[in-house]
Amino acid sequence: MSTTTPAKVGVIVCSQRVPRAGLQITEFVLKTIQQTNPSVTLSLIDLSTWDLPLFNEHGIPSEITSPDQYTHTHTKRWSAEISSHSAFVFVTPQYNWGYPASIKNAIDYLFNEWKGKPAMIVSYGGHGGGRAAGQLKQVLQGVRMRPTERMVGLTFPEREFLVKAAKGEELGLDAKSEEGVWSKEREEIVKAFEELVGLLDA
Repeated sequence: MSTTTPAKVGVIVCSQRVPRAGLQITEFVLKTIQQTNPSVTLSLIDLSTWDLPLFNEHGIPSEITSPDQYTHTHTKRWSAEISSHSAFVFVTPQYNWGYPASIKNAIDYLFNEWKGKPAMIVSYGGHGGGRAAGQLKQVLQGVRMRPTERMVGLTFPEREFLVKAAKGEELGLDAKSEEGVWSKEREEIVKAFEELVGLLDA
């Protein structure tokens, strides 16, 4: 990776649920990474601000090689956003043992913009979201991305925390605290991101 032009990594908030905990948790992941990888440029990509409609392009994404071939302005904008990043961190909840439809829809809009790029998955939920992470990894492989082997699951520590998350209340997440929620998982996030950077360097 060049030292003069830092890699740009998109950190995607995969949930659009209202209310939601996804933005808080994604910011926690982003800040955890920033503390140990200052040479990488991270940018937050919040699907709720993109508000992509259910896939409505006429062409098959894998056969589209230029943004000019897309029909809709929102697709062209989304294509430009994804094309501007070298790799991605997907931060996803687990809903009914799966990942949200919002991220599947966002992925399915494109193909060549994702192809070949490294990806890392951080899941969260009452049981850590491992099932959703596994399913999402398969989809990322389907668009020819290069997911890291290491995936991180953030398990809600208690019922009260889960209730707060469901209501979109403040969770008190601190990416610097050694004793806060997910303080141990922060190390796993860092290790997974190091693997992602290794894929960028390869």
